[in-house]
Amino acid sequence: MTNHNSVMLDVIEHMNRSRIGAPRKWAKITKKLSSNMPLSATDVEYYTRLTRIYNRTGIITHKRKHYHTALSDLDEKPRCTVCGEPSQFYCHINDQYFCQAHIVGHDPNE
Repeated sequence: MTNHNSVMLDVIEHMNRSRIGAPRKWAKITKKLSSNMPLSATDVEYYTRLTRIYNRTGIITHKRKHYHTALSDLDEKPRCTVCGEPSQFYCHINDQYFCQAHIVGHDPNE
């Protein structure tokens, strides 16, 4: 298994534990990566769509100095951790998604 596949498997494991995405789809992609099989275009698109997080300007960021990121139109909108409505923000502090009403004040450490 290549180092790149290992990193992807770690990310998928984290996404699956966080209940982001479809477990069946993650299982299919994980099986292909573990077997060093090439991913289909739809698998790659699914992976990148769910693992891309944008800042407010729409630029992909790798090191974050801000705690909350607005989700782009291309990102999947998991349910808000508090109320279950579609989320609009991702919180880097506790790795959760929140709607507009619950993004502020959800963490006492902010």
